[in-house]
Amino acid sequence: MRPDFPFAPASFPFYYGWVILVASTIGLVMSAPGQTIGVSVFTEPLLDATGLSRVQFSNAYLMGTLASGLMLPYAGMLVDRVGVRLGAIWASIGLAFVLALSSQIDLMAANLASLGITQTSAAYALLTIGFLGLRFTGQGVLTLVCRTMLGRWFERRRGLVSSISSPFASFAFAGSPILLSGWVANSGWRGAWQEMALVVGFGMTALAWLFFRETPEHCGLEIDGGRAPAAPRISDDAEDETRIAPPGDFTRAEALRSAAFWIVTLGIANHAMVGTGIALHIVDLGTEAGLTEAQSLGIFLPVTLISIPTGIVMGMAIDRFPLRSLIMAMMVGQTLMFGLAPHLGDPVLYVICLAGWGFSGGFYGPLTVAALPTFFGRTHLGAIQGVMMMVIVVASALGPATLAGTKAYFGSYEAGLHGLAFLPVVIFLVAALSHDPQTERKRRSS
Repeated sequence: MRPDFPFAPASFPFYYGWVILVASTIGLVMSAPGQTIGVSVFTEPLLDATGLSRVQFSNAYLMGTLASGLMLPYAGMLVDRVGVRLGAIWASIGLAFVLALSSQIDLMAANLASLGITQTSAAYALLTIGFLGLRFTGQGVLTLVCRTMLGRWFERRRGLVSSISSPFASFAFAGSPILLSGWVANSGWRGAWQEMALVVGFGMTALAWLFFRETPEHCGLEIDGGRAPAAPRISDDAEDETRIAPPGDFTRAEALRSAAFWIVTLGIANHAMVGTGIALHIVDLGTEAGLTEAQSLGIFLPVTLISIPTGIVMGMAIDRFPLRSLIMAMMVGQTLMFGLAPHLGDPVLYVICLAGWGFSGGFYGPLTVAALPTFFGRTHLGAIQGVMMMVIVVASALGPATLAGTKAYFGSYEAGLHGLAFLPVVIFLVAALSHDPQTERKRRSS
């Protein structure tokens, strides 16, 4: 797609990257129907409509999430080939189609039952496919495209823009259950999904077509602002623009052989896995610690209030401090979060646990945006980011089952969470011994 149609970013009186910041953040928010927090509002209506048990529903969600996660590396490679603009358009259309189709799951299951298939089996299969589509297009591709695009448009200010985008998206996701539950109350679960399909299908698709662009160079601009000394040929094919990578840029295979990739990816995935598991079992975990249901659910507000300012500060810190130090700091927060979560009944440990939880969560957004382009460059960022997102999605899918399994085996969550607290300790120690891949490459070539 031509970068100068319907308008040329180089004609703007300010750096077009700031438009990219706004557009990518809106794109992240529009992925909410495919995020866990967006799907959770529809749990009870779907259970009533399909007749599935809660276990069957959870298994369908698990299988759909795992399958979508395994597909993300291929989606990342495709985004590098076709470009973020076209990738966002197709992801938005796909998410809208899945939302519209999912609104008919119970009716389709009833129709399949007339062919001799049990309605429960049909509903389970259709719901698994629906979750696969929602998670792949929403949480997967649309999120991947937005983060990749933002990482390509900034270099010196990459941490700053992540500190702006991530808290805004966090605020939006935190408020989405209230908005979506009201939507379901007014339109019903079927109508809410159909109306969301229209919003995403027309609104997000139009936004991506109008404002998404590949890279500053593709638009005749220099990264972080200004015009390129000699404007490059504007190509209709995003792949043309990325065939010759700058010397410092890594391919996906090279990035995957780097310890830095796995340190940052596993550090973020750790938080996603255990954080999702704790969130799903928070009432039961709180009951073990002597908390009421209201007290257990009230944990999320102070965690959010800590993570948002932490994210702002850490985003700015990314531009000033080595990423290795920030990853190590995140691991300290995770160790406190995991190790003290079984002891929420103690007032002092409660405060320390929530502080660690919010502190670790504050690193999540800035690192997912800034770490990979800083370490590995922008040329193959989509492919590299796709592998990272696969690990994060699979980890978040396994988290609830992991904690449930340890509860079933040991009789409480304490042993499992104490065991999981060793994971960030290991990552901390490995990170302390690691080196920046860009520095290592320069040293070897000199």
